[in-house]
Amino acid sequence: MHQASLKNDSKAKIDLSQDNRANGIPLADLLPKNGVQVTHGLDGSLVFDLVTDSRRVVPGSLFFALEGLREDGNDFIEDAIKRGAIGVVSNRSYPAGDGFSSIQVNDPRQALAKFSRRFHSFPDRELALAGVTGTNGKTTVSTLVKFLLQRENQPVGMIGTVRYELGDRALPSFKTTPESADLYAMLRSMQSAGCAEAVMEVSSHGIDQERVNGLNLAVTAFLNLTQDHLDYHGSMEDYFRAKCKIFNGSNGSLPSVGVINADCAWGRRLLEEIPPQVRVMTFGEALDADFRAREINLSQNGTEFLLECPEGEFAVSSPLLGRYNTSNVLAAFAIASAMGQPVKQSLAILPSFQGVDGRMQEVNEGQPYKVLVDYAHTPDALGNALQMLREFTPGRLQVVFGCGGDRDRGKRLQMTEIACGMADLAWATADNPRTEKQDRIFRDMRKGVSDPEKIQFVRDRRSAISKALDRADDGDCVLIAGKGHETFQEINRTAHPFDDRVVASELLRNKRADWEKC
Repeated sequence: MHQASLKNDSKAKIDLSQDNRANGIPLADLLPKNGVQVTHGLDGSLVFDLVTDSRRVVPGSLFFALEGLREDGNDFIEDAIKRGAIGVVSNRSYPAGDGFSSIQVNDPRQALAKFSRRFHSFPDRELALAGVTGTNGKTTVSTLVKFLLQRENQPVGMIGTVRYELGDRALPSFKTTPESADLYAMLRSMQSAGCAEAVMEVSSHGIDQERVNGLNLAVTAFLNLTQDHLDYHGSMEDYFRAKCKIFNGSNGSLPSVGVINADCAWGRRLLEEIPPQVRVMTFGEALDADFRAREINLSQNGTEFLLECPEGEFAVSSPLLGRYNTSNVLAAFAIASAMGQPVKQSLAILPSFQGVDGRMQEVNEGQPYKVLVDYAHTPDALGNALQMLREFTPGRLQVVFGCGGDRDRGKRLQMTEIACGMADLAWATADNPRTEKQDRIFRDMRKGVSDPEKIQFVRDRRSAISKALDRADDGDCVLIAGKGHETFQEINRTAHPFDDRVVASELLRNKRADWEKC
């Protein structure tokens, strides 16, 4: 632990240890003080697990009937009972039966968060936990914070888009911010593995769906806000409002420190709304930023800049490329500082950072041009990536990109405009079509075509990557954008194996004979 004051040492009124959970916990002991309307049949009920998917129910599970975008958990209560659930938590009245309990609550998602926190013995009271939110950069910043804080005998937990690091093991990620039952189980595992600190990505969906309701976040960080998820939130204002909840207390808990991007207009708005009891630390190139970068020198090998911060002025050498990654480094330094890490210590560690899976990750099979895979899947992220690569590419800059199905249709035109405007050649292709027809996605994207000579539409992603590599020459750069670390394509609710890095590597090996002749 770098800063003990960030940890809430108040004890829970009941002891919910791992052994107690293995033996079952009385359902009555898990009931939150607020939000419960009616209870039936609680006497003697023991809970062994909290479940939101009836297919995961085993005897002794408490089933939470959550209303989703496509399905309603209330439709699966009978299935949960048949599988051995000892009770249901719902916003509807449901009759209790022999050995079956019923709890009606105002908001099942809030209830799940409260039940989960108690069931797993309030692990967020023992961990100094940092939450990172923003449209772009969450994974890079979270991974870098974990790297800066990690010590040989002191693991640091992490929950995010790429993987879940639990201290003694890592799991592949299935949601950027997991459901409360899974989240608190992971935090408890981190604590058991010896973690005193953890960092997590906090998505707007996770906040809006109450997955982090009441979570004791010692530090919260706001990186930026650009267009994304408007299919879900409806407007940028509502998107912003969701992010604000983990800073202003409307999420049920106030952070000790709020780390805010002073270069972002939405960050400036957030600064006006943070309660006075939250200590604020800002970062950016703005003159009034607490962690300020100036005299930025960008190169193809990394970035150098002068850092002005409360601890003094320091020369920084970062292996991360691009101006946007300077902002990410500043955010990570500020978060680490809020967690008690001296800036000098972070400075010494930064140069050895190896980057993040699927973030400007190079694919090198000896070809005479660069091939990079990046997760950029928003207009802002794609523009930043192409702008940065343009500065370091002596030849032509190509981009392979797509737009996801069943998501914000408004950004499709924008991403195509950016690709046409900033790349020499663009290859529009499938990303994760999900349940949407690729032709419809292409129709939306075509509205952003400014120069038909610079862009081709290729339905099959492997073919699009192959065509881009065929057109590449000495000194060129091919950016394969949108999926980054992902190892699948989601088509009609089925995950098909597909990894841009693997595909590019295979294609390059197959084409070796061609470019070796050149």
